[in-house]
Amino acid sequence: MGGWFRIVAAIVAMSVAGGGAAAQSPFPSKPVHIFVPYAAGGGVDILARTLGDVVSRQWGQTVVVENRPGAGGVVASQALVASPPDGYTLIVVASGHATNPFLYPKIPYDTFKDFTPISLLASSPNILLVRTDSPFKTLGDMVAQARSKPGSLSFGHAGTGTSTHLAGELLKNLAKIDLNAIPYKGGAPSINDLLGGQIPMSFNNGPESVGQLEAGTVRALAVTTASRASFLPNVPSMAEAVPGYDTEVWWGLLGPAGMPADLIAKLSHDFVAALNTDPVKERLGKLGASPIGSSPSEFDAKIRADARKWAPIIEAAGMKAE
Repeated sequence: MGGWFRIVAAIVAMSVAGGGAAAQSPFPSKPVHIFVPYAAGGGVDILARTLGDVVSRQWGQTVVVENRPGAGGVVASQALVASPPDGYTLIVVASGHATNPFLYPKIPYDTFKDFTPISLLASSPNILLVRTDSPFKTLGDMVAQARSKPGSLSFGHAGTGTSTHLAGELLKNLAKIDLNAIPYKGGAPSINDLLGGQIPMSFNNGPESVGQLEAGTVRALAVTTASRASFLPNVPSMAEAVPGYDTEVWWGLLGPAGMPADLIAKLSHDFVAALNTDPVKERLGKLGASPIGSSPSEFDAKIRADARKWAPIIEAAGMKAE
């Protein structure tokens, strides 16, 4: 009987030891999923896949990028907050994440409580694009027609409340012109309709614009930052024709609320390290984006600052998601 008890005790001890080893397995021990709230081919998608490739090699684990477009990022964000806070489900959001609370009165999560900021990854100016055969050679040409024929022009954007939508609304406000805003499920579909002639112009971020600009299928009228962009030195800034104009798009990495501090620190460290590799910096530079790589607290502060900045503008414009 004593021998039997010794065997059972040994089995139990091995099970406990095995369970402890499993619990202490280094992260990640299985594939990590990153949600992208917009269609494939847009700026968020390009950034997520570029970083995903690098950290996948660093970790020795697959990084799966999942496109979940819809409702300006709300669909993907809702899925994210419902995920366990174990680091295996993350999301790369754009600037619109900070403004969605003011656009969706019944948003199914709390923007400031239901997420864990990990890092502000990168930023880029938005760009006002037209087709190469457009009659508008300059921003002034477009503004002149908009003033002479109010409501006759429209612009595409990546979705209600996104940075590209706000860029157009800011232009309308400061230039005192009437333009129709046409929402899409991401920047790539907006460019597709621009190329197809369904819309006369589109606001897009750098990563999704550079390839089309290099191919000569579209032309840039202006960048949305206060000064010219280094990757488009011959393209005027919006402020050169519309004083006081200045806005950009940023992208950041979030997890669900409740993630442990050591996991947050690891994810922030690993993604910032990926941003600082030469291949990623070169890739982002060619796409017109600048790597940032902030701390979690700095990213949290950025989200809150943007919410304070845009809330009164959204309210004044009467912008509401449909």
